Amino acid sequence: MSEVLKILDGALKANASMAGNYAGLLADKLERSGEREDALRIRDRLARAPSAMAFAQDGSRMTTAVPTDTESRLDTVDISYPALQAEGFHLPSAAAKRLQEFVATVANYDRLAAAGIASVSRLLLYGPPGTGKTMTARQLASELALPLATVRCDTLISSLLGQTSRNLRRVFDFAEQTPSVLLLDEFDALASARGNERDVGELQRIVIALLQNIDALPGHTVVVAATNFAQGIDPAVWRRFPFQIPFSMPDASLRRALWKTMLRNFAPASLHWDELVHSSEGVSGAIIEQVCNDAIRTAILAGQPEADPTEILRRLGIAISLMNGHHLPSIEDEVRWLRQWRSEAFSLRELARLYEVSTRQISNMLRGQNAAKGTGKKNRSG
Repeated sequence: MSEVLKILDGALKANASMAGNYAGLLADKLERSGEREDALRIRDRLARAPSAMAFAQDGSRMTTAVPTDTESRLDTVDISYPALQAEGFHLPSAAAKRLQEFVATVANYDRLAAAGIASVSRLLLYGPPGTGKTMTARQLASELALPLATVRCDTLISSLLGQTSRNLRRVFDFAEQTPSVLLLDEFDALASARGNERDVGELQRIVIALLQNIDALPGHTVVVAATNFAQGIDPAVWRRFPFQIPFSMPDASLRRALWKTMLRNFAPASLHWDELVHSSEGVSGAIIEQVCNDAIRTAILAGQPEADPTEILRRLGIAISLMNGHHLPSIEDEVRWLRQWRSEAFSLRELARLYEVSTRQISNMLRGQNAAKGTGKKNRSG
């Protein structure tokens, strides 16, 4: 029924693209539900329409023009078609349950609306970087069989007075006319709390325009907002999102699942999973993915069928150092840090093997560190 109403809206507004987009989506849904004959009838009717409508025969293709910023002439929305990740997608159990509740609510919007209890299809994802917010939006679009329309804040926000609000209006018009999941990534750039000392009139107008555009959308239009800075979001914005999922660094069970999924068949038989899970405490899923990719790439280039277990740990240790703001510009710095971080895993022999040098050279690197510490103590005592 949602698609039928949107087709009627498009017809009443003389908006062929809107009617065609939702007719194509309706055909897709009918085909997935087994009503292939009705789907074919809709597509046949679209095929006999003007060329601007013919593209809507396939609901995965849209005819509405992507909105652009008139100042830069750049698109303010990027369109993608995410593929479902049945095995490689992991969330904490509470977040996964909440996401499925949202998917079910969107998919059954018409039934809930008929009962008078439908909630607007608005989802807010918040938490630290690298914890899976953008991936969750992609998974959502895939499960709903809709394109993902990601708003580009770099082009949406204009230096011209009032242009950002106009860009917002175009983006939300696009979302209303086009079957899609609208993703407002880095949401705090648009929805910053009003009333700050540094706040200016233009920023307030942007938040007001955002609220008005969200309120003007039909309830079934799917909007997802994601932010790393939940504290900075305006309180009035929070109330527009009845579904909210907090993200945090993965716990031990989730880290284990991430390591096993991302190492795939390159996981070494001798890998100590408990040690790896413990060593990666406080590490995001994005960092775990990068460590796995680096270790697998090293194995492939070396002609090895498995990743080296100590190399995995070495990559993790370096990533943790960078995560804490400590850069390691030289091999000597890496060796000293790894020895300090996990001395039991990084023996002189293992370090020499990893860096393809002699144990004497490793000893010299470590002695250089100890000598520097000794000199520092002597200077302080002097």
